[in-house]
Amino acid sequence: QVRLVESGGGSLQAGGSLRLTCVASPYTYSTRCMGWFRQAPGMLREGVATINSNGNTVYADSVKGRFTISRDHAKNTLYLQMSSLKPEDTAMYYCATAFPYNMCNGVSSGPFAFWGQGTQVTVSS
Repeated sequence: QVRLVESGGGSLQAGGSLRLTCVASPYTYSTRCMGWFRQAPGMLREGVATINSNGNTVYADSVKGRFTISRDHAKNTLYLQMSSLKPEDTAMYYCATAFPYNMCNGVSSGPFAFWGQGTQVTVSS
């Protein structure tokens, strides 16, 4: 049974940084296309960043230059380093895997079938 567990969310002031972590199991789910998504209250879920099995990354325009997605295969872990946070980054952040697909489709959530429970990020001005 696939399991994705996010952590690292919190409350902070604008301009600060956070690193989100997602541990995936079993291992094979963590080696495929993976991504971070977010959903603010009353808003649709949006793609933040995705990473292919070969390490290629794609970012939403709203986070380019501020967020970095990465993965550690040895630890079955996906990361999202967030810097220069803004109040509009406030949302529940979700980790997902597009198993069995290796390639993502931009930041589209289409290929993603398995999702974590989310971790809340709140940025105040």
